[in-house]
Amino acid sequence: MHAQEIIRSIEAEQMKSDLPVLYIGDTVKVGVIIQEGGKERTQPYEGVIIARRGAGLNQNITVRKTFQGVGVERVFLIHSPRIESIKVLRRAKVRRAKLYFLRDRIGKATRLKQRFDRPLQ
Repeated sequence: MHAQEIIRSIEAEQMKSDLPVLYIGDTVKVGVIIQEGGKERTQPYEGVIIARRGAGLNQNITVRKTFQGVGVERVFLIHSPRIESIKVLRRAKVRRAKLYFLRDRIGKATRLKQRFDRPLQ
């Protein structure tokens, strides 16, 4: 076996199989496991996917939300054990691969047109 085959087989064990199909522009709710003291709890993070990067085990998504009038972006490694769940809430019609233009928009200008031709799960 070559080194790349060994790496690929180890990565395949780590990858999650229960993930939904994610598209740019989707509004998602990501359940993030956080530790407070000695306890663990799941904190939901809801926002729009504005970017996807990487492939296989290293694939990540950038999720943007507005919290108290301030735009907050967070990058999630989707196969990470810290990610408990990813749920697609709605799909949007977008015409580009990266939605960085949403950073310059405020309020109602950040809305994306919803699409219904793709199933949510």
